[in-house]
Amino acid sequence: MGTENLVIETGAVTVCTISRPRVLNALNEETLRELEAFLGQLRERKEVRALVLTGAGEKAFVAGADISFMATLDPRGARSFAELGHRVCDAMAALPFPVIAAVNGFALGGGTELALACDLVYASRNARFGQPEVKLGIIPGFGGTQRLARRVGIARAKEIIFGGEVLTADEAFRIGLVNAVCEPEALLPKARALAESIAKRGPLAVAEAKRAIDRGYDLPLDVGNELEREVFACLFATADAKEGMNAFVEKREARFASK
Repeated sequence: MGTENLVIETGAVTVCTISRPRVLNALNEETLRELEAFLGQLRERKEVRALVLTGAGEKAFVAGADISFMATLDPRGARSFAELGHRVCDAMAALPFPVIAAVNGFALGGGTELALACDLVYASRNARFGQPEVKLGIIPGFGGTQRLARRVGIARAKEIIFGGEVLTADEAFRIGLVNAVCEPEALLPKARALAESIAKRGPLAVAEAKRAIDRGYDLPLDVGNELEREVFACLFATADAKEGMNAFVEKREARFASK
């Protein structure tokens, strides 16, 4: 299953591989539109519990936006392209289940921005991250100035964006941009294993935990805590909560059905 530029493996753990290996999986308008359509469809599939996003080959996750395409744009076209990229990243971040980026090589510019829209980022040891747009006379256009600062802090984000330098996987791990670093051959198995573990948990609980974390992050602590209390209480009305707690008491595996 898939499209011209995406390879999709469906299931409770769905895997999406961006596949334009001849251009290191660079994001052109067509690929972004395919991603936008795929994410819209994925949101409606009740059986999906986690998504793993990766790139074809070992050289690149996504090397960036397609510069040969961007070089043809005027300001109106550039805004339209940026809006498309933002819609894709926003749709990724808004999925009601966890998204894990398995970064297997270059993740520059739009590649880093796509990874930042994921909940978790696992990186192979040969992964490289960066926002080098200033070297082209532009700035990140798919959310990098905003999501990077929220992930690693404003001063570190300024250092990365102003300098346009490339970070190794270990450097990205040290500053909190990635969750874990592993050998290239272990990357996808590690990301899948985490996704499969998540898929066994209460799907409503996971979805609501993600929503509470994301919505509460920019709220005052007392408002965020009130959001948590509300969600915590509401979940007690669900079949998942009853099943999960009964399974614990009865010393058996829970069989969650809700989504």
